[in-house]
Amino acid sequence: MTDLSMLPPPAGEAVRGPAIAVRGLGKRFGDLIAVNGIDLDVPRGSFFGLVGPNGAGKTTTLSMVTGLLRPDAGTAMVLDHDVWADPVEAKRLLGILPDGLRIFDRLTGLQLVTYAGLLRGLSREVATKRATELLRALGLEDAQDKLVVDYSAGMTKKVTLASALVHGPRVLVLDEPFEAVDPVSATTIRGILADFVSAGGTVVLSSHVMDLVERICSHVAVLARGEVLATGTVDEVRAGESLEERFVDLVGGSTEVEGLEWLRTSSD
Repeated sequence: MTDLSMLPPPAGEAVRGPAIAVRGLGKRFGDLIAVNGIDLDVPRGSFFGLVGPNGAGKTTTLSMVTGLLRPDAGTAMVLDHDVWADPVEAKRLLGILPDGLRIFDRLTGLQLVTYAGLLRGLSREVATKRATELLRALGLEDAQDKLVVDYSAGMTKKVTLASALVHGPRVLVLDEPFEAVDPVSATTIRGILADFVSAGGTVVLSSHVMDLVERICSHVAVLARGEVLATGTVDEVRAGESLEERFVDLVGGSTEVEGLEWLRTSSD
């Protein structure tokens, strides 16, 4: 892949705060506290995993960090820009793959990614060139002229990832990027993201797959009940265990299954 502007900070640019800095971030939905005033730093140039059980507050947190959901309290900074006080500059630096967001699926794949580039201020020539490169890299070249509404779930995930990458962001925030993606495509995506990080970018991803996070991430945070239970490098959080074992220790809850004897009864 070429000409995607996925480059480290320009020479002479001061590296100050973390890629993402969250302070006192909170969100309530009625009586439910979804995110409970969390603090979190994502180091620049890291591959950062955000893990937690269902309902832990991962998607809500990422939505507030990326400007999709206004917090009730606290701040979120992206490369020293306040997401809510300086949203244009903060969002310019972000590439986002949100969970469940509606897309313009009556466009073809090529049209959708090109349109994403145009919205980000690219010229049509550059946007089309980058869109074509991304779709080829993600194995969607043969489907680029098909309507996105006719894509499979995995293809849709890949075309929305291409839309997040097309403007050459500095920070990628990806909510379950490997969900519904086949193993070959997942390997390709991991390679693209690894290249992005090695060139100075930062990736934040949420996932339920502990083995995946343990293999590809340099840093991780464990969320549960809207709070950060642990954060640091993967080795620091694992504390000598597998990430899955450490996750179960931190989150709690029983892994023993009681009852269901009828499932263990063989039948003729």
